[in-house]
Amino acid sequence: MAFGQYVNLDFDQIKTSIRDYLRANTNFTDYDFEGSNLSIIIDALAYNTYTTAYNTNMAANECFLDSATLRENVVALARNIGYVPRSRRSARAKISFTVDGLEETSTLTLNSGVVCNGSGTNTNYIFSLPESITVPVVNGVAIFNNIEIFEGNFITQEFTVDTSLFNQRFILDNSFIDTSTINVKVKSSSSSNSIVTFKQIDNIIGITSTSSSYLLQEIEDERYELIFGDNIIGKKLSNGNVITASYVISDGRDGNGASEFSFVGNITNQDGGAINPANISLVTTEEKSRDGDDIESISSIKYYAPRIYSSQYRAVTASDFESVLSYIYPNVESVTAYGGEEMSPPRFGKVFISVKPRNGDFLSDQTKRELIQKLKSFAVAGIVPEFIDLKYLYIEIETSAYYNPNLNDNPENLKTSISNALTQYSRSIDVNKFGGRFKYSKVVSLIDSVDSAITSNITLVKIRRNLIAEIGKFAQYEVCLGNHIHSQESAYNVISTGFRIQGISGIVYMSDEVIDKETGRMFFFTYEEGGTPVVVKKNAGTVKYLIGEVLIDTVNITSTVIENNVVEIQAIPHSNDVIGLNDLYVNFDISNSTVNVVQDLIASGENTSGSRFPHIHSYYTPTFTRSSNTPVTDLTSVPTSSLTSQSSTTTRSSGTTSGSVYVAPTATTTSSTSPPTSSGGGSTSGGGGGGY
Repeated sequence: MAFGQYVNLDFDQIKTSIRDYLRANTNFTDYDFEGSNLSIIIDALAYNTYTTAYNTNMAANECFLDSATLRENVVALARNIGYVPRSRRSARAKISFTVDGLEETSTLTLNSGVVCNGSGTNTNYIFSLPESITVPVVNGVAIFNNIEIFEGNFITQEFTVDTSLFNQRFILDNSFIDTSTINVKVKSSSSSNSIVTFKQIDNIIGITSTSSSYLLQEIEDERYELIFGDNIIGKKLSNGNVITASYVISDGRDGNGASEFSFVGNITNQDGGAINPANISLVTTEEKSRDGDDIESISSIKYYAPRIYSSQYRAVTASDFESVLSYIYPNVESVTAYGGEEMSPPRFGKVFISVKPRNGDFLSDQTKRELIQKLKSFAVAGIVPEFIDLKYLYIEIETSAYYNPNLNDNPENLKTSISNALTQYSRSIDVNKFGGRFKYSKVVSLIDSVDSAITSNITLVKIRRNLIAEIGKFAQYEVCLGNHIHSQESAYNVISTGFRIQGISGIVYMSDEVIDKETGRMFFFTYEEGGTPVVVKKNAGTVKYLIGEVLIDTVNITSTVIENNVVEIQAIPHSNDVIGLNDLYVNFDISNSTVNVVQDLIASGENTSGSRFPHIHSYYTPTFTRSSNTPVTDLTSVPTSSLTSQSSTTTRSSGTTSGSVYVAPTATTTSSTSPPTSSGGGSTSGGGGGGY
């Protein structure tokens, strides 16, 4: 009798299948399979089958990029489609120093190798120079300015080509190599003085039979192998050639943050003579160490390998730029790119890129220039990449959790547990990225599941952008929230923190007055807590509720209440599911969120009739300012007819962009792409409450 098909490879299921097979055999009709010695044989057969099935399944998984788990296999599968995983990256710093007292010296050379000791947070690191640098001596002084040094030990390794060896391999012995620091030089023989520098390549475009180039591939134990040409693709090495490979072994991300350096390097003059160390000045730190990173993870290889392959090492579409940028700049935490045709008005022929680096919030101008230069070798003619600064879209919540005191009588511990759970969600893949999405239902469910004592919760959502003011300058401002703004109230749907403007005494705030469902008018006003707002400028700008855009007309902001020239602008989203549009980076701001706990008198049995049940408002109650605790209960306190405009004379500066600031010579502004006007759910509904 043949076995039936296995639909389950569980151990017990396999045993059951074997027993059923034997029972169907007439030779074993009267056997008791549970009590006989045959049960032991069945167990052995089932165990063998289970082990074989497991090994077969694991082996089959390792044959495919999506399911492989061992790094060696993932790297080998990625190699088949031409992808070389990123190595560790050394943290890089820039230093300057001078050497004086140089008589009869024309040049000085800072030799490759260890250069400095760098100190970070309670840790010291070695910094090296991959290639020697020579500078001229002028008036007895040599200036080494903005020298880029790399964290890690400098290693040199030598090979001799032996064509009598079958399949000779050139393997770099050390792990943790920063492959961007590898320098390969080849001499025709050990006695030759002629040296040829070979260039590392990642594809064969433009490579001829005489190109002095080599390919690099990762092998086992995170080591690397040099692969030279065959006189078809790249120049082939000859017998007796001597290969010298130098590189830096790095600590990766740990080396970031070093800011103080002491010189321990080797400097020689044009004759190779040593320099008196007393003539070397103290080292000045131009840039502290940054951009160090660990070797590319397995999950990252699985994600980027097929995308780089599909782009074929060229950048045409926005997704191509995202993939290529992550490939050439490993310090990327999140990246977004979109074409200028998506903007309003369109800017054809450009692609806009925004990057959130792993260590910090913004890319330096120098890094932007370097990346644009690298992208030129991938971009097609006619497409100009342009980097724009990161723009945070902050999400804040106000949550009130009902709890049963019979199950948990410590409200402070309960609040702490809720805060900890929300902090964990703030680090999830839903947020903290471009194109992120704050998922309201997940947050409400998360709060309910924190403790068995929690019976329900009412949670309100707010969104915020930080406007960076150009202090002392007349400027226009554009703040894109990228989400449909709730505009149910006649005013105060958009509010701000305080600032001061030229010609007005006291602290000024901004808010909106609804004109229709799509647009509103921004106005400036002064306000004392508990008092009545006094409008100082009626027509201060416009707000477009459907696309979530606030435009502030020309104003001279002289100072802000919040430090670092920040004016916080808050709105209520029409949908509680908030998205990051284009260059908006979604950040769930726990520090500005509020967590309250309320006793559920019905669940505790204290008031089963519900007559004393504490009701929490499920809808947003507007306030006059971000810092105000006074609700706007009577909007007729600022009727439209009473709004008065204070005139002022303004001059405009030349156009420039700074963060979320737009300084322009005219009233024309450029906005990001409008999001869809439809949205699901009510913007101000909380758990258990309806939306509107």
